[in-house]
Amino acid sequence: MKLLVTGVEGYIGCLLAPYLQQRGHDLVGLDTGYYRDGWLFSDRALVPGFPRTVNRDIRQIEAKDLEGVDAVVHMAELSNDPLGENDPDLTFQINHQASVRLAQLAKEAGVRRFVYTSSCSVYGVADGAEPMTEQSPTNPQTAYAKCKTLVERDVAPMASAGFSPTFLRNATAYGASPRMRFDIVLNNLCGIAATTGRIVMTSDGTPWRPLVHVLDICQAIACALEAPRDAVHGEIFNVGHDADNYQVREIAQIVAGVYPGCELSFGQAGADNRSYKVSFAKIRDRLPGFACQWDARKGARQLHGIFERIGLDAAVFDARPFTRLKQLKYLSGTGQLDERLFWTC
Repeated sequence: MKLLVTGVEGYIGCLLAPYLQQRGHDLVGLDTGYYRDGWLFSDRALVPGFPRTVNRDIRQIEAKDLEGVDAVVHMAELSNDPLGENDPDLTFQINHQASVRLAQLAKEAGVRRFVYTSSCSVYGVADGAEPMTEQSPTNPQTAYAKCKTLVERDVAPMASAGFSPTFLRNATAYGASPRMRFDIVLNNLCGIAATTGRIVMTSDGTPWRPLVHVLDICQAIACALEAPRDAVHGEIFNVGHDADNYQVREIAQIVAGVYPGCELSFGQAGADNRSYKVSFAKIRDRLPGFACQWDARKGARQLHGIFERIGLDAAVFDARPFTRLKQLKYLSGTGQLDERLFWTC
């Protein structure tokens, strides 16, 4: 299968591309290159090579970029809540409008499958104790999450005999990637533990978050591409597994337990009211070949081993390329990006 994968140089993308190539797919990547400065470690087992990559903003993709493509995997968006809230109007232009345009171009070009990486953050604040299913009402709290719901809303009706969109609502990602992110909860707590030996929570850690390892996300994408059409046509799947629903305080406890001697303390209830548990029964039962291989403790141990190997210190942990908002503010502040986040040269 010939694939176009957007966001191929990102946290997930740099792992996904070689993973799909190893499964026999012919792959072209597309990425604007915002986070190219960040490369935390090298591991040929994880990243044995890179595909040919088109360096272009997703807003500038053209019909010719989709010629001969069998399937699109779309990940190239402003990629977390703080970054999305930095300029909500621009977030809607990139994450919503450009994503829908890409799907329209793909359908017109004869692309048969369109896999969109959505997010469990669409559930926002969940009422009650029951885990959220794909049929549960969405309640997005941020521009990032609202855009995910809008893309699902606008792309779903494009489904036809020749065009099959699939929506993967990923839980909060964690785990090692050379294009590391330290602005997601488990990775952030592991970095703090590794560099300070002390986790000081500013909240009481009671909100619920589902987690999923970055390699399990890669597996879900591959399974969605390779599954029989009827299994994925127009479908939404929560991506993760039920055992990885945690309160944030439990994630901190897991991380502190992996880092010997790490001190842990909690604060008062925080202002962030996002809290949701998620059911992953559908993907387990209905997506052929998918089964999570990781849990939070195993992921924390993976990061512990890598951080020890590279001698992670505070300077690297705090470096701008590993936090999305820091990097884009730097590129904008130094005139490398304009006010619409297009490269200036």
